[in-house]
Amino acid sequence: MTGANGRIGRVVVDALVHDGHEVVAIDRSLPQARAGVEAVAADVTDFDAVRDALEGCRGLAHLAAVPSPWHDAGHVVHNTNVTAGFNALSAAVQAGIWKVCQASSINAVGGAFSRRARYDYFPVDEAHPTYNEDPYSLSKWIAEAQADSFARRYAQLTVSSLRIHGAVPDRDAARVSDPGDPIAVNHLWGYVRLDAIAQAFLLALRADWRGHEVFNIVAPDTAVDVESRELAAEHYPQVPIRAEMAGRDGFYDCSKARRVLGWTHEPGHAHG
Repeated sequence: MTGANGRIGRVVVDALVHDGHEVVAIDRSLPQARAGVEAVAADVTDFDAVRDALEGCRGLAHLAAVPSPWHDAGHVVHNTNVTAGFNALSAAVQAGIWKVCQASSINAVGGAFSRRARYDYFPVDEAHPTYNEDPYSLSKWIAEAQADSFARRYAQLTVSSLRIHGAVPDRDAARVSDPGDPIAVNHLWGYVRLDAIAQAFLLALRADWRGHEVFNIVAPDTAVDVESRELAAEHYPQVPIRAEMAGRDGFYDCSKARRVLGWTHEPGHAHG
C-alpha cells in the first residue's frame, strides 16, 4: 500500500496485518518494518519505484497524497496527487494487480476548501455533480476519472474510490464548537472514524464486482449537537432535502457503501 506512514495509512496497515495479510508498506520516508510488514521507501511520483515495489502483490490500497490544499503550493498539490493516482493504477495493472482501493475525498464534489460550497440536494450521494474549485478537490475528482478510464480499458479491474471525510479517532475529536464556522458549514459538519475507514479498505479489497465505483465513507451523524434540519434551514435554506434527516443525521448518503461493500459506521454519542 502507498502512503503507509500517513495518519490513515498507519491504521490501514494495522488492519490489514490484523486481517492476516502480508503488507508491502510504501512511503517516501521508510515505514516501520515489523511482523507482516515489508517496508519500502519510494515516492509515488516515481513510476518505476512504485512498479518495482508492487511486484508480487495481489491488491493495492493507494493512500499517498498531499492531504489538503494548504500543505503546499497549488500546482504541487494538484500535480502530485494526480500523478500519484495515475502511477498507482498503471503500476498495479502492470504488476497484475486487479483489486485497487484508493483514498478519495468528499471534497471531490467541492466542499471544505471552496469559498462557499454548493450543494444541489441533501443528503449528498455519489451522483452529486462536482463544483470543486481548489487544487486538492480537483485532484481527487481527476483521480476518480482516471479510475474510470483504467476500468474501461481493463475489464478484470476492480477499483474502489473511498470518499473519506474528516478522519478522526472518534466523534469527540471531530466535534465542532461553532456550527457556523465557514469551513464546518462548507463540509457539512461531517466526520468518519479511523477504524471505520480501515474497515472500508478491507471490504473494498475483497470486492468481487468489476469496474470502478465511488463510495461515500462518512459517519451517519454530524459532529455537532444541533439537529440537522435546523442546520440546513439556517445555512442552506434553498437546498432540497430528499430524506428524513431526523435528529443529527448526516448530510451524506452512505447507503451505497452499505449495500455494495457491507460497510457500516456506528454514530457517535451526543453531548448532554
